[in-house]
Amino acid sequence: MKIETILKNHPIIAILRNVDDEILPYYVESILDGGIHAVEIAMNTSHAAEQIKLLREKFGNDLLVGAGTSITKKRIESAREAGACFFLTPSVTKEILEYYVNLNLPVLPGVFSPSDVHLCLKYKIHTMKLFPACELPLSYIQSLKGPFENTNYVAVGGVSIDNLPQIFQAGFIGAGIGSNLIPQSYIEDKNWRAAAEHVRQYKKTAENLKSEIFFKE
Repeated sequence: MKIETILKNHPIIAILRNVDDEILPYYVESILDGGIHAVEIAMNTSHAAEQIKLLREKFGNDLLVGAGTSITKKRIESAREAGACFFLTPSVTKEILEYYVNLNLPVLPGVFSPSDVHLCLKYKIHTMKLFPACELPLSYIQSLKGPFENTNYVAVGGVSIDNLPQIFQAGFIGAGIGSNLIPQSYIEDKNWRAAAEHVRQYKKTAENLKSEIFFKE
């Protein structure tokens, strides 16, 4: 499956990093109950591959599981063996992009500069993750789209329920949301019903702005 297809169906991706194994199923179930069906397990999380495998087995086709921070061949292969459906990186290198392209794996590479974008385009990758997106003015992607008109971007880094509408309105086609997705107090209290409701607000916001999400094939 192409990364563009994944993002059309799942413009919001939940980022899971260092979620304890014992609460992981409940945490993810609340994300599903909130209407988000794509998650990313960061590969620098302890037991990341085991968590990917567990989620794939437990939730099956109800959940699309990706592998984030997949910046080494070892991490990529570990995630592939665990059943990861797509991959994300926080940065780009020639070696790793070649590895993804040669294996025909759906990848959302992280870019920050015009040079990063240019490198991705050399490998015919047109959809990228701008990271850390919210450290920059939201108009930055329009500056990138000037010389790189056939590119699209997903916002990752600092995305919250407060700035999500502005992110889509600025032209981002999706967003990855980490610690802001579920308030820490809900996790500590194991209030998964409240967690699901909070996630649902992100889903509703994305649906309301869906007409503004576009792709250039």
